[in-house]
Amino acid sequence: MSSTTSKLRSVRKIMPRPSSHWVGDGFKVYPVFANAAFTEELSPLLMFDYAEPKKFPARVGAPLGVGQHPHRGFETVTVAFQGEVEHHDSTGKSGTIKAGDVQWMTAGRGIIHQEYHSKEFTKAGGTFEMCQLWVNLPKKYKMTKPGYQSILNDKIPVVKLPLGVADDESVLGTARLIAGEFGETNGAAKTFSPVQMWDVSLPLAGSEIDFPFPSNQNCIVFVRRGSVEVMGSKVDGKIKSSTLGPQDVALMRMDGSDTVRLRVNEPDSSVLFLGGEPLNEPIAAQGPFVMNTQEELYKAMTDFRMGKMGN
Repeated sequence: MSSTTSKLRSVRKIMPRPSSHWVGDGFKVYPVFANAAFTEELSPLLMFDYAEPKKFPARVGAPLGVGQHPHRGFETVTVAFQGEVEHHDSTGKSGTIKAGDVQWMTAGRGIIHQEYHSKEFTKAGGTFEMCQLWVNLPKKYKMTKPGYQSILNDKIPVVKLPLGVADDESVLGTARLIAGEFGETNGAAKTFSPVQMWDVSLPLAGSEIDFPFPSNQNCIVFVRRGSVEVMGSKVDGKIKSSTLGPQDVALMRMDGSDTVRLRVNEPDSSVLFLGGEPLNEPIAAQGPFVMNTQEELYKAMTDFRMGKMGN
């Protein structure tokens, strides 16, 4: 089911898939945004790491993961698809992100934390899959107080697709609204600027679905599993489309259109819609610090070295 009259948002470019690397000893990730990371091209998004499904054997001893490290000036969004992630930070807070759950962490003026496989997952072993998105904070919120939103799976609104469908037999998929808005439904997370993060399940090959996405916001389509076709508008009587396979990511044009149309090529496909309203502010970034000026960046590094971060 799809609209035949709406102008469709087209693909600007498909980003090349980069090589994977290990973060600590527990997270083998693909830096999905590659060379576009930390640029205004994707604002307010900064970086996106995806750990594809990987089996870990049961083990005895310390859980695998990454040790203490700082952040300042942005937010991290961690989504567990399979397996479990534990975290502990410099404020004394800790918790477990279970499959389907989301942790939305505001680093703000500074936090030091560590992330690792949960003790239960470590003992049992199993398949691990997750992603982490970095979202920039507007200049006026860079030094806000650190905080968390622990968003449990059953608290994330789910929208039936296509939008407005009433008959369950006509449902072509679902969208979990982690952040943003989809029609009349708002996402679970509170954000400092408009941000979209939708976890979309598309079980039926051959179906076509329209997704309403704000025309003034950057839009990224990431295929977590399966394959989809991003359908464009007609050019010289022919529909221009782009095929996306597993771990492919497409940056959509900001061309005045507020509709993205997907055709599902493989059953049980899954995609993430990511994006938001550009901040139009300078980015000064190095490692785990993202500020607006080099002076602020130097101050962040100095504060960390002098033990003035995360208290």
